[in-house]
Amino acid sequence: MNSRRTRFSQAAVTAAVIALAAAGCGSSSSSSSSGGEKSSGAYSGNGIGLAYDIGGKGDQSFNDAAFAGFQKAQKEFKIGGRDVEPSDNESNADKVQRLEQLAKAGYNPIIGVGFVYAPAVKEVAAKYPKITFGIIDDDTVQAKNVADLVFHEEQSSYLAGVAAAKATKRNHIGFIGGVDIPLIHKFEAGFVQGAKSVNPNIKIESQYLTQTAQEGGFSSPDKGEAAANGQIDAGADVVYHAAGLSGQGVIKAAAQHKVWAIGVDSDQYQQSALAAYKDWILGSALKNVGGAVYDLAKSVHEGKPLSGTVRGSLANDGVGFADSNPKYQAMKDVVAAVDKAKQDIINGKVTVNTK
Repeated sequence: MNSRRTRFSQAAVTAAVIALAAAGCGSSSSSSSSGGEKSSGAYSGNGIGLAYDIGGKGDQSFNDAAFAGFQKAQKEFKIGGRDVEPSDNESNADKVQRLEQLAKAGYNPIIGVGFVYAPAVKEVAAKYPKITFGIIDDDTVQAKNVADLVFHEEQSSYLAGVAAAKATKRNHIGFIGGVDIPLIHKFEAGFVQGAKSVNPNIKIESQYLTQTAQEGGFSSPDKGEAAANGQIDAGADVVYHAAGLSGQGVIKAAAQHKVWAIGVDSDQYQQSALAAYKDWILGSALKNVGGAVYDLAKSVHEGKPLSGTVRGSLANDGVGFADSNPKYQAMKDVVAAVDKAKQDIINGKVTVNTK
């Protein structure tokens, strides 16, 4: 078990440490600069430019995972960097302006955290062909200087479904998605398939918080809490979220009702801001966003920048399932089932649905 989680846990610990300093995330447009000297050798540039998705730094999930990779690369390669928050109800033009500011300042690579940056990355990358751009969760931007950093989210969600179905005492579990979009459908599809592989007759609640990201589906803990309360009142005793910052409300509700929550993207058991609820975080479906950010920065630093589609899977530790909670580790039958499911996916015995 330890070897499986090593890569993820390092990033999670980093994110947990830095999360204490993050406040008021996503409420306004701001930026911060991090120290570090320019390195010698193949690398040229001011360091990494990181532009956050909805919810901003401090979401204890998706954006914080990116920041963990950003900090790791800065430290190891002794390079500078700048990370920039999103603004409320911003337009694509705002994203273009943000990326252009980073490009004009000489940052390389520049990474958009989230599929919403696709149009902006496509436009700005064409203007700055000597700078490497990365975009997380989108593979539609095809250019020599763009790396599409994507993941098999359905695979880690399958493991979450297996864990939920093995841990439930009521044969009744729930899924809460932040926004009703194809990316989050992958999380639901994997979760449902994994759960039904254990118990075909299991009851699964499913709900999306909003139809669009602009309505706050990824950035509203109150919406997550209300949805989780509804599912728990209906009988679910394990609730899995793929809802970004809104997931904090899901985890809070589960802990208050003393039922299991399953986190997403980062190892949410390790997150300092969720410490009051961690005993009820069964595990987390991991997406190694931090590793993707780090790997892209490393490739640029070494003068061999990645480009094209770079996809994380169970086979390459790009996704996984966090087992940090001792209560989870004590559930030997649950752990064994998750381990078997992981190997079956890696070996090709199980193909996970994306819809």
